[in-house]
Amino acid sequence: MLSKVLSFWALCILGACLANAADIVQAPQKFKQEIAKSYTTAHGLPQKPVQFVHVGPGGRVFAFCDGRWLVMDGETWHEVKELTPASESEFVFPGTNGAPVKVPLAWRSVRQLVCKWNAAWVGTETNLVRVDGRQIHSVPLPRNFFLRGLAVGDDGRLIAGGTSGLYEFVNDAWFRVAVPDKQGRRWAARDVACVALDSAQRIWFGIGAGVACKETADWRFYEGKDGLPWSEFTCVRVGAGGEVWFGTTLGAIMFDGNDFHYRQGPRWLPDDNVNDIAVSSDGTVWFATSGGVGCNRRVDFTLAKKAAFYEDEIERYIKRTPFGYVAEAALRVPGDRSTADPQDSDNDGLWTAMYGAGECFAYAATGDQKAKERARKAFEALRFLQKVTQGGTHSPPKGFVARTIRSAELPNPNTGRLEADREQQKHDSLWKVYEPRWPLSEDRQWYWKSDTSSDELDGHYFFYPLYYDFCADTELEKERVREVVRDLTDHLLEHGLVLVDHDGRPTRWAIYAPEYLNRDPRWYPERGLNSLSILSYLTVAAHVTGDSKYTDAAKKLIDEHGYHQNAMYPKVQFGPGSGNQSDDEMAFMCYYNLLRYAKDENLKAQIRFSLFSYWANEAPEMNPLFNFICAAHCAGQSHANPFGRFPLTPWEGWLDDAMRTLRGFPLDRINWPHQNSHRLDIVRLRPPQSIDPYDIDRRLRGYRTNGKVLPVENRHFNHWNTDPWTLDYRGNGNELASGTVFLLPYYMGLYHGFIEKP
Repeated sequence: MLSKVLSFWALCILGACLANAADIVQAPQKFKQEIAKSYTTAHGLPQKPVQFVHVGPGGRVFAFCDGRWLVMDGETWHEVKELTPASESEFVFPGTNGAPVKVPLAWRSVRQLVCKWNAAWVGTETNLVRVDGRQIHSVPLPRNFFLRGLAVGDDGRLIAGGTSGLYEFVNDAWFRVAVPDKQGRRWAARDVACVALDSAQRIWFGIGAGVACKETADWRFYEGKDGLPWSEFTCVRVGAGGEVWFGTTLGAIMFDGNDFHYRQGPRWLPDDNVNDIAVSSDGTVWFATSGGVGCNRRVDFTLAKKAAFYEDEIERYIKRTPFGYVAEAALRVPGDRSTADPQDSDNDGLWTAMYGAGECFAYAATGDQKAKERARKAFEALRFLQKVTQGGTHSPPKGFVARTIRSAELPNPNTGRLEADREQQKHDSLWKVYEPRWPLSEDRQWYWKSDTSSDELDGHYFFYPLYYDFCADTELEKERVREVVRDLTDHLLEHGLVLVDHDGRPTRWAIYAPEYLNRDPRWYPERGLNSLSILSYLTVAAHVTGDSKYTDAAKKLIDEHGYHQNAMYPKVQFGPGSGNQSDDEMAFMCYYNLLRYAKDENLKAQIRFSLFSYWANEAPEMNPLFNFICAAHCAGQSHANPFGRFPLTPWEGWLDDAMRTLRGFPLDRINWPHQNSHRLDIVRLRPPQSIDPYDIDRRLRGYRTNGKVLPVENRHFNHWNTDPWTLDYRGNGNELASGTVFLLPYYMGLYHGFIEKP
């Protein structure tokens, strides 16, 4: 055991550099927001693959498709008649001055088009011509060579890549470019797929093995282990800022000098097969794909501006019922936000609470009255979930909160529910079979959903003290919060620390009693997490109401039932990638409250170590919410045990990881699919790193070769309960997710001083 403890701390101390809390430098507001747009037949393009994309004089964008050039005018593409070839034996393109230029090459066979100042190069697999104004010069290709890629330098330097390797054109002759690796092997002997020259005149090329770059006298090689996502290259172009863009048969890749960034799927491209890339002088990147033209812009942005964007989208499309519950919204027409149709979800209380908590932090950090009003509405929505359950035909004990509500004017949600519950019980012996699962409110205006779970309560208790501390200004407002917290907590105490439903039985998941958690083996998996939860609930209740009976109840659980020991290990983990993300989200919210409001310093010291240990398992997930909660309570702290005193400050890089995720969130929160399981920079997770020790997960799961999960740009998820180790994400554009996943950690980071104020 001693060796295990020492090994753990060796990893913590030696394997990562620890930052001191005083050394935290606030993350800046400003960054470059990536915005993508796709142009397809809906914008006037033919229903054919786009072969070339070209930026002409004045920044006009041209696309070559099915033998025709089209130009973009506003949001619409129009054919340029004077650029249409008279026959299939010629190729016409817009010259450097915009005038048509014709070359005697069959347009179907053209593979290369490079325009440079007053000259252009047009190539097929076996022919290459240079066009100077109206003069056409044939450039012979190397013997037994099939052209795949062509690069022209600022000084007229000409590099060609193809089936027999890499060549440079010097004094009217081609010379083979040797590319030895460190072992002296000719790394690029053949099959060069694409080639480019950057502003420093460095050669870049791609082959099936990866990417190579000529740096002074040596070559630098990039493969999957170096972060390269894919290597079936089709083209390469250098951006205005020196970044290098690669087109592939399965998406586009950008290398910024340090990292590779992968863009795949309909969020980023109209089609994954990228045939050509062009870069405007302002840095806008254009993609010719088999399904249309893609556009990628990086615009000056601030985190506050992104927050405002999500706030507006939530107000317009996400909020449901007059109370404004926040989850996600179905889209009647895929991709069209204007057709949003938000529906109830099992966890409306949880998601609305997390949204409301973010607004509380926003008001505390900025004093924005709009944030305060949004928090107030969230409180009223959550309060109603407690009030709506009372007085009807099926009324649970006072204090019970519903999962969600839906209008009684909608179809009865109980239809077929009993059969579904019986089927569920076959896979979960503790699942409840009863009816109605959706009782009617006393005024018969609302169906409310019963069998409320522990994650719902975690959300409620996370929100209430923040609202009480930051937003409830008057005594009347504070008393309304006290009432809700008191009624819910008294319900738990009066019913033996379980949430009792209208059928007189505990709900499936809201179980906190010692006879279950400590003495019923069926509840062993939930022992740690639910112990942490109830300790946080009681601590919140003591803080909000000022009643010592809640502190006494918590002390009894600690002294007589060892709940503080249970909470040291909220979940059984088998290393990064194991565990259940929904439980992780719940645990971090409970950690935050327990450490913020507990008065017992010995308990806080123990729980703080538990939080740091838990976070150490979650660190590769680059989760800003988890990182900020850990830093808020652990930065600058230490923990003493029999082997000494150890620092609890999160490892160096925690803030960078959090900010990479916040900055990387796409503005587009629609559920487009993402494919990553094919990537070369992925390491697969294998058992025992499954979701739970008793559930061998069979999905494709993994992480990047840098040890971290996929960037947020390559995933889609609605909430922080989604498994970030999943590689492939389904979706068809028929759902709009809330921006709460950004708003809550962003505003929390503002409040705690991790992010500079706007």
